[in-house]
Amino acid sequence: MEGSTVMVSSKNKMMGSSKEQLYHVIHKVPQGDTPYVKAKHAQLVQKDPEAALVLFWKAINAGDRVDSALKDMAVVMKQLNRTEEAIEAIKSFRGRCSKQAQESLDNVLIDLYKKCGKVDEQIDLIKRKLRLIYQGEIFNGKPTKTARCHGKKFQVSVKQETSRLLGNLGWAYMQKSNYLTAEVVYRKAQMIDPDANKACNLGLCLIKQGRYDDARSVLGEILRGQIPGSEDIRARRRAEELLMELKAVQPPLELSDILGLEDEFVNGLDMLMNEWAPVRSKRLPIFEEISSFRDQLAC
Repeated sequence: MEGSTVMVSSKNKMMGSSKEQLYHVIHKVPQGDTPYVKAKHAQLVQKDPEAALVLFWKAINAGDRVDSALKDMAVVMKQLNRTEEAIEAIKSFRGRCSKQAQESLDNVLIDLYKKCGKVDEQIDLIKRKLRLIYQGEIFNGKPTKTARCHGKKFQVSVKQETSRLLGNLGWAYMQKSNYLTAEVVYRKAQMIDPDANKACNLGLCLIKQGRYDDARSVLGEILRGQIPGSEDIRARRRAEELLMELKAVQPPLELSDILGLEDEFVNGLDMLMNEWAPVRSKRLPIFEEISSFRDQLAC
């Protein structure tokens, strides 16, 4: 009896442990009873961002998984539109984080700068990260890093990261209406690792410069599926919207554009037609033709 009781008890413990592990997997919450674990539970399970912030602060002050606590706290602050506070928190406490965490903190800072319109700070930080790539110091010297998007992990190469940063830099220059520099940066990014999203931004950049034919060519490549990511419905829809915008802003073709005539010739032709205008009859062309034919008969 005792043996069977022990077996049942052991089985119950195993089932309880399995359920607990499954719970943490489903909710993506770490196991334990530390301030950081409680903060993640408040953030992801209870959906209480204010309580999560208090617990993230406790985790940072207690030295409990500071790398993750600071980054997660900044993300929650961003969701609560406390962007400036999030920026100051990262600047103040990143010194407590490991060297490996600095890169991901920079990425969070770039997003925060972008959201609150601090374009100059965004440009400076992106340039600094690009210099690190040039010096071979990105990803802590490794050729790839593990990134996460919508809960899924994937590998990012140095090449892909360089193109991504250049895309962000191009968009920052767009916000400053520095379209020529933005174009150069976008074209560099597309040379390294092309994608449809950056192609759309390049198309918009060219429209802003009034270079409509170049913009039409770039956007057409997306619709023809010639650029990686062209199959994405959002990218295709945006390309179509930009082409519609292009039709709206592009001025109608002049006579010189159609015939390839020089401006002086066209201006002279206009003047000649204006001189002729007063002596012309206001009758419809068909009556003009009839009158001319009648005059010939009279002769």
